[in-house]
Amino acid sequence: MDLAVKTRDVLGKKVKALRREGFIPAELYGHGFKNIHLALPAKEFNKVLKAAGSTSVVTLLLGKESKSAMIHEVARDSVSSEIIHVDFHQVRMDELVKAHVPLEFVGEAPAIKTQGAVVNRSMSEIEVEAFPQDLPHSLVVDLSVLDELDKTIYVKDLKCPKGVTFLVDTGTAIATATPPAPEEVAVPAETVDVSAITTEGEVKKAERDAEKAAKEE
Repeated sequence: MDLAVKTRDVLGKKVKALRREGFIPAELYGHGFKNIHLALPAKEFNKVLKAAGSTSVVTLLLGKESKSAMIHEVARDSVSSEIIHVDFHQVRMDELVKAHVPLEFVGEAPAIKTQGAVVNRSMSEIEVEAFPQDLPHSLVVDLSVLDELDKTIYVKDLKCPKGVTFLVDTGTAIATATPPAPEEVAVPAETVDVSAITTEGEVKKAERDAEKAAKEE
């Protein structure tokens, strides 16, 4: 997957002008590589981000050079959600890398309809190790196997792509069909006989009446 980029000299607060021109400021770095300040065409980068995610290798075309890199971090504006900065991690195709691969949940657990189960997802991504070209875009989790209460899908149940090593315990739970929560039974409120309640005002009135009656005697 290719992305044509260019170097930039604009730094700091001046990058606002760069964004107005339709470019995103970015950094390219990696172990043993020199950091490079980049400017990315916004429209083209959005297409690449959607297709590559954070685990596919992107070939950055910089003039006559090409750099193999992975999208490490994407910063967005807190209000508009527009991308304001990108970090690329340059990789060597002959060196193993570690990455967090997102889980893609598909299908529907039969236990939901038959037994009222609730699917509890305990993981959203898995850390793996592989050569950059072998990293999967995502790992599929088929929920249709959850046909009974308390049935669980574990990491060991996933199909591990060739050349990929899971860096988590294969006995780690990914999703479980848990029993439905017990319904809460409403406890009726205790009925209070308000006629038997004596207010403070009534007590004081009774005391005044008693004093008045004693004086008249």
